[in-house]
This record gives sequence, structure tokens and C-alpha cells, in this order.
Amino acid sequence: MSPHFTDEEFQSAWRELDEPQLEGGWELFVETMGVTIYRLYDKETRLYEYKVFGSLASCTAELCADVYMDLAYRKHWDKYVKELYEKDFSGQTAIYWEVKYPLLLSNRDYVYVRERRDLDVDGRRISVILARSAAEVACAESSGVLRVKDYKQSVALESDGGCGTKVFMNYFDNPGGSIPTWLVNWAAGTGVPGFLTDMQKACSKYSDYCQKK
Repeated sequence: MSPHFTDEEFQSAWRELDEPQLEGGWELFVETMGVTIYRLYDKETRLYEYKVFGSLASCTAELCADVYMDLAYRKHWDKYVKELYEKDFSGQTAIYWEVKYPLLLSNRDYVYVRERRDLDVDGRRISVILARSAAEVACAESSGVLRVKDYKQSVALESDGGCGTKVFMNYFDNPGGSIPTWLVNWAAGTGVPGFLTDMQKACSKYSDYCQKK
């Protein structure tokens, strides 16, 4: 049993591939680039949580999961990554991630834990990856970079029956500071579909990258 995630959290993530859970205030936000995004308003933070449903037509679910998990490779294909690595922080293993923000806005960084499980669901292979911020991990904050202390993400990946992948993603983060509404909307409505498109391209080049390592 993972100290960070429960069996139920993994189960609830993959179930969204079959039956999206959209009651309780979820609203359709945008449909673009083969991706449908719903959002849920959080009164306490006045921010939105998002659920993303889509597909990647040209890469297998196993390859998608491998690429998603490879932190070193992501630095090659994700232009918003400034720093990204796994490290032992005072006896606790966590991931440090600094994200580039537009000019005049401070970069954000994250310290988080994650786990991948490849599940066998009645003969179906489904990869589920869970992540959440780890406030308990001792990692000093950097001057000029704002620490995101409330972050969570779940991803479920399964074959679409052909050579592609069905994708479900649920995420929330509170970037803190003063972020323009246009940037928040862009990140959710354009940034996420763009990320999935970039990841699909990264999948096609992954074997070349692995051979060169």
C-alpha cells in the first residue's frame, strides 16, 4: 500500500474512462482538438478543478504512460519546464518541478509525490498515475519563485482498441499570487490540449531518445 494514495483513488480514476462523474456542479468548459474539458468551481479558493477526456490517436497507452513518467525526457519536449527531477529530501523522495510563466509573472514550483499502477481490469490493461503536492517534504523555497502548495492530478490511460489511447485527466492547482483570468483560461482551454498534442509528438520520438541515452 502506497503511503500517499489509496486503492480507491486508483479505482475511481480509471472508472472515469467508462462513466465520467460529472454530477455536483461540473460544467462543460471547452471542446477543442479532440479534447473535452469540464470544470468545477471551488468556492473556497475561487478557482476551478478540471476533468479532461480525450484521445491520442497515434500512440499506445503503455508508451504514453512511459513518456509521462519520464522526467528527464519531459525536459526535452515540454517548453514550460525549467527544472524537473526526483530527489531525496531529508529521507523523503519527491519530485521538484519549476514551471516557466510568461514575462512579468513569477515562475511557479511544485514539490509533489506520484505513483503509477498498471491495472488489470477484467482483462483490460489501464495505467493510472496519481500525483499530489507534498507539503510535508522539506524543500526550501527559491527567491522569486512561488511555491504551489495545493496541487493534485490523476491520469488514466487505456488502449482505444486500435493503435491509440483513451485519456482521462483530473487536475487542480492553486498557483497563488495574482494571475490574470485570461492566463488561467488559456492554460485550461488551450494549454492542456496543447500539452496532449505535444506529448503525442514526444511519444513518436521516444524510442530515438532512449537509443541516444
